[in-house]
Amino acid sequence: MTDAPQGTPSPENPTPQGLSRRKLFGAVGAGVALAGAGAVVGRVTADNSSSTDNSAVVAFRGDHQAGITTPAQDRMHFVAFDVTTTSRDELIALLQTWTTMAERMTKGEEATEDGATGDGPYAPPSDTGEALDLVASQLTLTIGFGPSLFDDRFGLADKKPAALLDLPHFRADNLDPARSGGDIAIQACANDPQVAVHAIRNLARVAFGTASVKWSQLGFGRTSSTSTTQQTPRNLFGFKDGTANIKAEDPALLSEHVWVDGADDQEWMAGGSFLVARRIRMLIEQWDRTVLKEQEAVIGRSKRSGAPLGGKDEFDELDLDSKEGHDFVIPEDAHVRLASSEELGGIQILRRGYNFTDGSDGLGHLDAGLFFVAYCRNPVEQFVPMQQNLSRHDALNEYIQHVGSAVFACPGGLSGESYWGSKLFT
Repeated sequence: MTDAPQGTPSPENPTPQGLSRRKLFGAVGAGVALAGAGAVVGRVTADNSSSTDNSAVVAFRGDHQAGITTPAQDRMHFVAFDVTTTSRDELIALLQTWTTMAERMTKGEEATEDGATGDGPYAPPSDTGEALDLVASQLTLTIGFGPSLFDDRFGLADKKPAALLDLPHFRADNLDPARSGGDIAIQACANDPQVAVHAIRNLARVAFGTASVKWSQLGFGRTSSTSTTQQTPRNLFGFKDGTANIKAEDPALLSEHVWVDGADDQEWMAGGSFLVARRIRMLIEQWDRTVLKEQEAVIGRSKRSGAPLGGKDEFDELDLDSKEGHDFVIPEDAHVRLASSEELGGIQILRRGYNFTDGSDGLGHLDAGLFFVAYCRNPVEQFVPMQQNLSRHDALNEYIQHVGSAVFACPGGLSGESYWGSKLFT
């Protein structure tokens, strides 16, 4: 990440280009901090959700991929692909095509020049057209490669990072294989859901014959703040989340906990990060019947103010030692305690998840929850011990269930004429 001041164009900082011509859909909450807690970096100085310039363009090329430390947009469309070809050249050609299209769409342009109508009446349009007349909406597209891509198909086995492993089974996991894993992931984030869906739709369309969608997830309402310019959002359980998340304005913490160093393992991952995705269903009806005192004890924070129990302000430091009688003020099984860096020996991750609601489960219960997304320098050393601690002891486990899981290696940013994965394939 560059050290550009706020408002200065950078690979992770959008460049204002005028006022939006389209209002955002209403945001509804944000997701629980179901894993991890970073360091507090200052207090909120502005509400990015209400003052966002939707016509702003986030730079596609730079030292790091956009969509990681970029101030979290309101909407997301995440997709995991399985590669169906066995040809290395065909896979490279797809990545090159994807890169060209992605760069255009992040500028607010059609996926191909005049693609929606310019190919003639007797050819399928090369852009699906639903984003015509819409502005860029700060669209970012971020790519990652899963462990399964590094098998014998494409000669990549010796390029596989040691930390790129399928996550172990955690206690109480109830994973659906159809919502887990994948060879390649693409994360689209934008402040207009139609812009994000348009991007994924067009990338999936041109992948036909080379890669197919394995699973995807729509998300609304960011579940954490990734910048000090953003207010802390609320989750579907009604609690603030992201108070202690790593922020984009702290390059030292990012270098320590998020960005991969070329000397860590594989040089092609320099400037990149590992993406962990977990689909976490919230048992909404069960939570809604729980009394407020119990809810606050489970989370470890005040529902209204967001302050840690025993504190007065959202940004007060966690006091993990104070007791009332024989009991800790912040219970021993409270989520914020178990996910805190203090409890985990300094472990931190950058959370970037989204709420989801996918109808009902056929039994009258909402299929809703958190699509948890986090970035870290080494998931084996950061996310795995964090989730092990949570899965064993967290009181929140009574109200949630992990049903999907994946991990991907996201390379560093692009420069010059490079394409997604170019360092991996050369």
